[in-house]
Amino acid sequence: MAVLHLSQVVGGDLRDAGGERLGRVDDLIVRLEGEEYPPVSGAVASVAGRQVFVPAELIEAITPGRVDLRAERLDLQHFRRRPGEVLLKKDVLDRQMINVDGARLVRANEIELTRLEGWYRAVGVDVSVRGLLRRVVPRALAGRIAAADFLDWASIEPFTGHVPTVRLRVPHPKLARLHPAQLADLVEAASHREGEEIIAAVAENPELEADVFEELEDQHRREFVEERSDDEIAELLARMEADDAADLVLQLPEERREHVIALLSPPHARRVRTLLGFDPATAGGLMSPEFLCLYADATREEALERVARSRVHPDVVAWLYAMTLHRRLHGGVRLADVVRAPEGTRLNDLVASVQMVTPDTELEEVARLMTDFDLTVVPVVDEDQVLLGVVTVDDVLELVLPEGWRRRFNLFGGE
Repeated sequence: MAVLHLSQVVGGDLRDAGGERLGRVDDLIVRLEGEEYPPVSGAVASVAGRQVFVPAELIEAITPGRVDLRAERLDLQHFRRRPGEVLLKKDVLDRQMINVDGARLVRANEIELTRLEGWYRAVGVDVSVRGLLRRVVPRALAGRIAAADFLDWASIEPFTGHVPTVRLRVPHPKLARLHPAQLADLVEAASHREGEEIIAAVAENPELEADVFEELEDQHRREFVEERSDDEIAELLARMEADDAADLVLQLPEERREHVIALLSPPHARRVRTLLGFDPATAGGLMSPEFLCLYADATREEALERVARSRVHPDVVAWLYAMTLHRRLHGGVRLADVVRAPEGTRLNDLVASVQMVTPDTELEEVARLMTDFDLTVVPVVDEDQVLLGVVTVDDVLELVLPEGWRRRFNLFGGE
């Protein structure tokens, strides 16, 4: 298929069916919703000193330097943008977009068009320097610049929050394909307005929104909740893990914290208050109060039934803990060992002693313990060896590694 650069069309001639020049092409219009490759629904042109709308039904052909019409007459009413319309040059070109397949932000230096299934459609975005160079050099030289590979339009998602007729849409369905950590990286790399648009898009799925907030760095958490009401913040906290919810509460002004916590369910509020009583850089501040602990006399079948009923995060369920009749930690057993054990086996026959820490154990010591003993989860106990919570390796890494490490080390496929 012949690919046409947007820059070859914009600024070209608008000509009638007889080839007579009517005016200048200023922009092309698409509607983003509904189709993988959005069709051109019309053009904006300057004719006799006024901007007019040229519907796609009147367009015979779009070629380099001109748009030819099927008719010899054109309605010269002033162009007024209709709901859902996006102007490719004004609203998309030179702006950041989300490359969903690469989970990164890119700049649209050129937009590629072709005729497909009876319509002219936007099919790609050129993010290369050549795409930008082609637009700034004289037209006579632009044709000599070889086309670069471009991103498939199906793999990108434009920001539309700045477009008045599309502002209320904001579903960005392609973003649902990304991991919460990738979405958090995009929010942190974007401008505040663009970050708000991503947050608004994932808010269509409240659980996904909570997962994204769990991945955001502290300053960005604060940035995107400070204008929310206490009720809205409490709704968000209710879907977050207790340790992450406690971290977010700490980002609120002190006078708002207790009122927000009071809006949570009593069990969740109790867990959050407990975690707020510890230094964030200690095991107590890092721990999650979500874990699975059974009496040491429980059978393999009882343990597996408890796992099946539990809503505890899978990373935490990798280990089950056994306690004595006095509720003291007796030891731990890997879930895999429980699954592989013969029927009727009791936890007491499987448990082994485990490395444990107290709430005031400092972050560096927790990290050293995990490294030395190759652990992904460490139990936190009080002075009576009652299990209070667990620290997972991802929580330790978030504090040990430098800020912005995911983008710095390019772990999600960006360029």
